[in-house]
Amino acid sequence: MNNRNNQNRYNTDINSTRAHNSHLQDMGINQNPYINQTMNQNPMTNNVSSQTQNTFSNADFVKGALIGAAVTFLLTNKGAQESIMKAASKGNELFQAGMEEMKERYEDAKAQMEATAE
Repeated sequence: MNNRNNQNRYNTDINSTRAHNSHLQDMGINQNPYINQTMNQNPMTNNVSSQTQNTFSNADFVKGALIGAAVTFLLTNKGAQESIMKAASKGNELFQAGMEEMKERYEDAKAQMEATAE
């Protein structure tokens, strides 16, 4: 049992798992900042990128505020809800009429095929 524990069958050398070929390094395999500390040597570039992600945009705020106001208006106004339901009902009626028309055309085409087959 001791002899078996003393013989390690697994490779524990981290350097043997890294890619040594230049074409593998170009693919971004060695881009892990925790393994390759040279990637994050310049702290100014990291601060600039994090600052650009945390900027406040007035345009995005205005868009969000307008969308929120519209949704609030639609959810709380009875008249708006009724008009939306009427429009949805009308759209459903038009859809059903279109489906009936398609069924009728299908039956006509089927009858015509049967007539030409005879």
